[in-house]
Amino acid sequence: MAGAAALLAGCVASPSLTGTMGAPSFVSLQQMCSAQTVDYGNDAQGVYATLFDAYVANRRGRLSKDEYCAFQTAIAERYTSQGTSGDPQVRNQWVAFFTEQRARAISWRAAVDPTLRSG
Repeated sequence: MAGAAALLAGCVASPSLTGTMGAPSFVSLQQMCSAQTVDYGNDAQGVYATLFDAYVANRRGRLSKDEYCAFQTAIAERYTSQGTSGDPQVRNQWVAFFTEQRARAISWRAAVDPTLRSG
């Protein structure tokens, strides 16, 4: 499943971190749930793509704002505790967790976005 998510992630266009026409910026997405933003470093683009996919699902009624914010908070907390670690085993735990979250967000978006379904 992780391989499929990685493959699908490569096919799904994600806007730039600063936002594009019709897409909020990474900071704007984070501020939907909290005034505090997280610096995801090298993981920023992947996290943004994940949050953006969940945002699309939220905007189209698949996720409530509370569910979206809980999803976003879980990613931020896990990144803070594991993603910034210099210990490769701890960092790998973050990667495994994040891969699962990425797959969830793609699934949510695919349920409401016909452009992600094969035809």
